[in-house]
Amino acid sequence: MFRGVGSALILAGCLGLGFLSREKMNGRIRALQQMMDILELFESEVRYGKTVLPECCGRIGNRIRGGFGEALVRVAEKYRENAGESFEVIFREEVGRQLEEMPLKPEDIRLFLQSISSTGFSEGQMQLRTMEQSRERLGKTKEKLERENSEKGRIVVGLGAMSGLLLILILW
Repeated sequence: MFRGVGSALILAGCLGLGFLSREKMNGRIRALQQMMDILELFESEVRYGKTVLPECCGRIGNRIRGGFGEALVRVAEKYRENAGESFEVIFREEVGRQLEEMPLKPEDIRLFLQSISSTGFSEGQMQLRTMEQSRERLGKTKEKLERENSEKGRIVVGLGAMSGLLLILILW
C-alpha cells in the first residue's frame, strides 16, 4: 500500500514539474502581451489625447494594476518633481526595474524601453511610429514563441510523466 501511495506521489510530483516548466515558458509570452498592451495605450494617449509621454505615464499607470502601473506612476511623479533628470533616464530606471523581474530576454526589455523613452523626436508622429514598430516586433516575437511553446509544452509535460514512471520502475 505504501508503495502505491509513494508511486502516485512521485508521478504527481514529476507531472507537476512538467506543468511548472510549461508555465515558465508561457510566462514570457504573457509578459510580451502585457508590454504590447502598454505600448498600445501609449499610442492612443499620444495620438488621441495629444498628451506628452510623462503625462501619459501617470494616466496609464493609474489604469494598470500591479507592478507596471506602480512603476509608471513613479515615473510621472519623479518627472513632476524634476530633480534635473531627463524623462528617458527616469523611465529607464523605474520601468527597467519592473521589466527585469519579468521572464523576459534583454532584447525584449531593450526594445520596449527604447520605444517609449525615445523623446528625442520633436514630432509626435515619429514617436508614434517608433512605438508602432516596437509593438509589431514584440508581436512577431510573441507569435514565434507561441508556435514553439505549443510543441515544447507538450514535450515537457510528457517528459515529466515519463521521468516519474522511470523513477517508479527503478524504485520497485
